[in-house]
This record gives sequence, structure tokens and C-alpha cells, in this order.
Amino acid sequence: MRAVRVTRHGGPEVLEVTEVPVPVPGAGEALVRVAAVALNNTDLWTREGAYGRPGDPEARSGWRGPVVFPRIQGADVAGRVEAVGPGGDTGLVGRRVVVDPALYDGDGPDAHPVGLMGSERDGGYADFVVTPLERLHDVTGSPLTDDQLASLPTAYGTALGMIERARMREGETVLVTGASGGVGLAAVQIARARGAHVVAVSSGAKTDAVREAGADAVVDRAGDVVAGIRAAVPEGVDVALDVVAGDLVSEAVPLLREGGRWVIAGALGGYRVTLDVRRLYLHNAQVIGSAMHTPAHFGLLMDMARRAAVEPVVAAAYPLDQAARAQEELARRKHVGKIVLHPGAR
Repeated sequence: MRAVRVTRHGGPEVLEVTEVPVPVPGAGEALVRVAAVALNNTDLWTREGAYGRPGDPEARSGWRGPVVFPRIQGADVAGRVEAVGPGGDTGLVGRRVVVDPALYDGDGPDAHPVGLMGSERDGGYADFVVTPLERLHDVTGSPLTDDQLASLPTAYGTALGMIERARMREGETVLVTGASGGVGLAAVQIARARGAHVVAVSSGAKTDAVREAGADAVVDRAGDVVAGIRAAVPEGVDVALDVVAGDLVSEAVPLLREGGRWVIAGALGGYRVTLDVRRLYLHNAQVIGSAMHTPAHFGLLMDMARRAAVEPVVAAAYPLDQAARAQEELARRKHVGKIVLHPGAR
């Protein structure tokens, strides 16, 4: 089969399009023919080795540790079951599925993700991918396209994980940073679908797209962001869903209402933060780290997918052999929505 592998840490030039054997599913596994695979920032940062390690933030690392090269990238897969391993349910063959890309630290519904397909194991930049049966979610009846389904796992899973960990309630005011990106746009859509009043931070050129996704107000990140948020919601925010971090955390945490929750799932603006902790303990506020989703969160997301409760925006699609070009487009951040690859396109 064709596959795109990372051969070492570096720029797009380290991606190689190659032919490799079709993987064989073992007991408890399935072989999925990939219809679409979506790109994420995790692809860029795993390729670059940008995640660091505990005690060594500058170390070259994948999502959760050293990457074993060569590695097939791609966490977000939608496709059809081609085969199952020994003893598996053959009734799954031909079913339309989405793969939960997380590797968990346990078997329960609240297990934590400690690895990611495309970083800690081979992913979906390929014609086929093998996955554990318990990570398959049947979405055969979903009205969403394959591209839209592939857009869900990491971005929407991360956004839903943030919302669930924030214990967001209907009617609360929610701040979403990086709102035109994959996770940000997903957070806007899901928060609005759950009845929140959404204030988003985005570039001025993407304001209309973010409003269309469900934001009640959009603050231009090129201006004074904190002043813009204050003007939009002078009474403050209940929940912040933040993929930017950096200086915004120290500057905007004081905007939290009593008992507010600031949830961080990214560090586009920098990973070092200075924080006045009095703004936390004097106001019963919380700062919460959120890495992707739990199995229970992903199950909720797939329920939403089956009834198209959210409709991902797909910005562009490329054939598999243009993965490097697609990653360059992702890194430029000029688009709104998700970029996908089509392994079947020749």
C-alpha cells in the first residue's frame, strides 16, 4: 500500500511517500481502508519533535515521548472496515467507521490518553490502518461526508474534552481562543450547540466564518484582546477554552467570574506562563489542563456525528502524495476549518 512516513524530525522534506506492506490485523484488531484522514497541529509538532519532555522542554519528542522512525502519520481516520483479526466480528466488514486515535492508560470510560495514532503508533496517512476493535465507532448512518467524519477525532474530541472537563453548563458565557483553527472552531460549534453564549478570539479576516460557526461575538486578536473581551462581556466569562496560552493566560484569567474555569489544550502563544495565583484562590477559579478526550467523551462525540449535531468545515482536500504540501498549508494558518488527505486519490 501507499503510505506517507516521517523519517526523522524536521520540516516537510522529511515526509516520504513510499510503498509498504498492508498491515495484518491481529486478534482484537481491524483493518480499515482509509477514505479520508484529517491533518492536525499534532502532525506538525510530532514531525518537528516540538512537544518536549518532562524536565526537558526543549527535547525533540512526539506527543508523549520519543518517536520511533519511520512513523506513518495521521490520527484522524474515517473509512470502512476491510477485515477483522482472528475471532473478530466479521459483521463489521464493510461498515463505515471513525477511529478513536487515542492510546489510553486503562480500559475504563474515563481513561486518560497517553499516546496518539500517528505519533506513538502508525496512523492513517496510508491506504489502510490497523486499529483495536474497541476504538472503532460505527457511523454508517451518519449524513456527514467522509471528510467531515475524519475532521472529528482530534479537533472535536479535544474541544469536547475541554468542555466536559470544564463542566460547562447551558447559559454560561464561554471564551474560545484560536477560534478559526480546528479545535477552536470545534469548540465554538459544540459550546453553541450546548446552549452557551460564545465569545471568540480570531483574526479579523476570519470573523465571518467564526460567527457562522456559532460565535455571538468575535474579538480581533490583532488588537487589544483583553479590552475586546471586556467590551464584549463586561460581566466576565464562566469558562475559557484556550489553545493559545502564553501571555493571554496571565492577562485574561482575571476576566473569569467567581468559580470560573480556564481550560488549556494548546500553547500556540507560548508554553511559559506567569500567573497571579491570587486571581485563582480568591475567586475559587481553576486552571485545567486538557489533553484530548476520554473514551466516554469520544462516545458522546460519535453520538453527535451520527445525528450531524455538528458539521465540520472542510477547508481543502489533497491526494495522499501531496501530504507535505497539505502540511505547509496547515502551517500557514490562512484557512478556516480542516484540511484532509484522500489516500484513494491517484
